[in-house]
Amino acid sequence: MNNTIFITATGTGVGKTYTLNRLIEYFSERGIKAGVFKPIESGVSDIPADAKSILNNCQKYNKNFKELSVDDICLYTFSLPAAPFCADTDKIIKTESIIKKAQELQKRCDILLVEGAGGLMVPIKENYFMIDLAKELNAFTLLVTHSGLGCINETLCSLKLLNSSGLEYDWCVNIYRDKESFPVVTKPFYDAVMPDWWSVEDDMKSFISRFKNIL
Repeated sequence: MNNTIFITATGTGVGKTYTLNRLIEYFSERGIKAGVFKPIESGVSDIPADAKSILNNCQKYNKNFKELSVDDICLYTFSLPAAPFCADTDKIIKTESIIKKAQELQKRCDILLVEGAGGLMVPIKENYFMIDLAKELNAFTLLVTHSGLGCINETLCSLKLLNSSGLEYDWCVNIYRDKESFPVVTKPFYDAVMPDWWSVEDDMKSFISRFKNIL
């Protein structure tokens, strides 16, 4: 298994950053030094908030990242809150630079946590999407889904794409939208059809355990 986890989601605002920060902490508890990488962030007016959040958290646990700045782990920022292909009006994104930076950051950690932007089919280039980046990184992919009304369709669409991708993956639910109605509106389907589903809040330890042999 490659020592890279690509964290993606069914869309924007689902909980990738929240999940990645929890992963840092759980890996640290097991003596595994996590590193972080947020290649692209859009909707940035000053400092990329998601990249800053994951770097600050990472630096608490991994001394090899303490000397790094946000610019070291976030290569491309754009003011327009849009897909990278649309936000990158000057077409400055170079995917080869992203891969090279990932390789550099991997040397500073036991496992590199890469946060995507939006969902799997968010375009980076005209014919290059977030799922293509996950493939090029040879990353284990973790899909984070939300818990609000409509999440079943979004989850199934993303899982169908992952199943046809050849990527090794798992998926989880970040339970915060429609939290009170989730047990009635959504959970019965997941329990019946996909009983191995798990939540970021309650089941992170079991997910982390599969990476115990990376050291």
